[in-house]
Amino acid sequence: MTTPPPLGVYVHWPYCAKICPYCDFNVFKAKGREAEAAELARAVVADLEAQSALTGPRELVSIFLGGGTPSLMDPAWAAEVVAAARRLWTPAADLEVSLEANPTDAEADRFAALADAGVTRLSLGLQSLDDAALKFLGRNHGALEGRRAAETAARLFPRLSLDLIYARPGQTPRAWADELRAAVALGAEHVSPYQLTIEEGTAFDRAVRRHVFAPPGEDLAADLYDTTQAVLEAQGFHAYEVSNHARGEAARSRHNLVYWQGWDYVGAGPGAHGRLTLEGVRTATQAADRPADYIRRVGETGVGFAGHEALSPIEAAEERVLLGLRIEDGVPFVELAALGLSAGHPTVRRLAELGLVAPDPLRLRATPAGRRVLDSLTAELATA
Repeated sequence: MTTPPPLGVYVHWPYCAKICPYCDFNVFKAKGREAEAAELARAVVADLEAQSALTGPRELVSIFLGGGTPSLMDPAWAAEVVAAARRLWTPAADLEVSLEANPTDAEADRFAALADAGVTRLSLGLQSLDDAALKFLGRNHGALEGRRAAETAARLFPRLSLDLIYARPGQTPRAWADELRAAVALGAEHVSPYQLTIEEGTAFDRAVRRHVFAPPGEDLAADLYDTTQAVLEAQGFHAYEVSNHARGEAARSRHNLVYWQGWDYVGAGPGAHGRLTLEGVRTATQAADRPADYIRRVGETGVGFAGHEALSPIEAAEERVLLGLRIEDGVPFVELAALGLSAGHPTVRRLAELGLVAPDPLRLRATPAGRRVLDSLTAELATA
């Protein structure tokens, strides 16, 4: 009998003290929702219990509490969620338990309790070390708070990751290089620098449409991307994924690798997505978006998602291209059979000649040049 692949668990905690103008995630203001939040924590545990019956016994390699702002959770609730996941599946010896946090002083005061709750890796939304940039990004913390929170987290958690946003209006490659080096000096072993993207329907989208500001042009954005790679590489960070850099393999985000490698993951919490192999078929799940709807659905049906959709072999293979090419290891061609892609496929050969994919007979892998134009590259391959 074939051993099923390892499993990850994603828990979405949708509450935020303040909703950032660039954010298009499924989030809700936390104020006035204290009673609902307590109900939600119980519903998440019940949802995990119900989904464990669907997955059967599996090795659990990662738990990720994302959001939203899960550092706003009562640490006792976080402990209950982590304990439930460990009980329902077989935890790997090196199980990774990640939690996203904002670096306000109030949330940093919870870090010790969250570490006691079982969190082993903190993903800190630093975003910038410049007060003017933080104000522009709508953050509710200052640069000094961010530094203090990062230093506290580096002491309390075995692993620390920092999120940063670049390609901000007026940002120069030199200033960005200085900011990156300052962030690295705070003690993180993983850095996730994300280029500012103007998502439809966000406050930033409306501001750009009103010509309040304009994002950097393509040439400057490319220079800032190249600066990111050069500075972090010089600091000992390897770009194992388009927007993720780690000092050594052990520092890589195991949970994100679950996504990028095409493994199964349970999604619990409002709006959470999941991918499960049910009766041999890759299956997509999505939970109800609104917390009240999610809580009610768990109470009525046991699980938080409205239903599940079996992906066709072509849809599953397209997803593997979109996610798998984000990492340097790429995707084995055997997993792309439904798309007819192979090393000898005319499109793959042409892209290899252009230096955008590697000339690898076994795997489809984007080169560094290909990763710079990944959106157009994956679109072309998925429709080849």
